[in-house]
Amino acid sequence: MHRNLLIPKADLKSIGAEFHHNERRDDITFRDPMHAVIYPIISLRDVGFGARNYVESLESAMMKLCSSYGVDGRRGVKGKTGVWVAEKNIEVIGVRISSGIASHGLSFNIDLDLNFFKYIVPCGIANKRITSLRRETSLDLPANEIIQEQQV
Repeated sequence: MHRNLLIPKADLKSIGAEFHHNERRDDITFRDPMHAVIYPIISLRDVGFGARNYVESLESAMMKLCSSYGVDGRRGVKGKTGVWVAEKNIEVIGVRISSGIASHGLSFNIDLDLNFFKYIVPCGIANKRITSLRRETSLDLPANEIIQEQQV
């Protein structure tokens, strides 16, 4: 049972979605071709980072990316990692750390179909509003691949 899926699993095909199980601990997440997903595998010990420093460095990198497109991305309030534009989430962090090795990472909303978020409770946070770079900027965006390259 997936408590954060708001429609029956059998109805996913009718909205153009599929369900795939993964080993992440979240109940449900959403991925779209216009989602930039970065899952680095890094030894935090080798780079001298603690978990908090690592997450904050991911947030800082995405805030810089937002800024380069004229979008004011900020860290979330306590307990809400990721990057937020006002009260809307534009970037999500889901890091796994085991024996000092960080895996998983982040997803950044470039130009995805935000309508899919009405079918889930994103990150298990009720009433969480989602946005994208396309929605927040008046600039012409380059191809998705170029924005993804700018993230690393």
